[in-house]
Amino acid sequence: MRKLAVEALGREPYAQAWARQRDLALKRKQGEIADTLLLLEHPHVLTLGRNAKPAHLLVSSERLRQLGVEVHEIDRGGDVTYHGPGQITGYFIFDLREWKRDVGAFVRGIEQGLIDALAGFGVRAERSPGKGETGVWVDGAKIGAIGVHLSRWVSTHGFALNVSTDLEFFRHIVPCGLTKPVTSLRALGNPASREAVTEALKRAYARLFDWTMETKVLTTEISQ
Repeated sequence: MRKLAVEALGREPYAQAWARQRDLALKRKQGEIADTLLLLEHPHVLTLGRNAKPAHLLVSSERLRQLGVEVHEIDRGGDVTYHGPGQITGYFIFDLREWKRDVGAFVRGIEQGLIDALAGFGVRAERSPGKGETGVWVDGAKIGAIGVHLSRWVSTHGFALNVSTDLEFFRHIVPCGLTKPVTSLRALGNPASREAVTEALKRAYARLFDWTMETKVLTTEISQ
């Protein structure tokens, strides 16, 4: 059983979290730290992956500024997605050299952790039957998005799970380049709190990846 450091960060601006990921990834490559999972929430932000298409932003930059939505171009795979309050974002700083060197299995493991955690709240989630589509779905609506980046076998980025997210913000984009609906636990009528879902995710990933966890709580909270 390998050690996993879990950092629960509260709400953190995207740029700050991205800088944190890059710093931790460098330390992981150098063997200075163990595999690390960051669990946090962001203020309103759109992130554009390496394959993002400008046409998938459906409103102007000025309108996004009016709404208080930041935009960041980043190095993960995939298209454009939204992060914001009520969503749990998980970032894996993970050395795949110590775990199969199999990117596909790693992504499926992230998906399975979301599926297992949601099952604990009576929600039956599944992978998409569509070829090449990642993420987790409930009755044809996406509840969890996944996008990762690897450098020298060390991962950054991870998943975004909608708990009580304001889904109206997804109307400003074509999420992940797919013209399919999105959902959340709240939209499904499930009152689970973000804190309860966070704990369920920790347990699910500890089981899946055979980790023993050491949790550090960092209270980075900012106003919306």
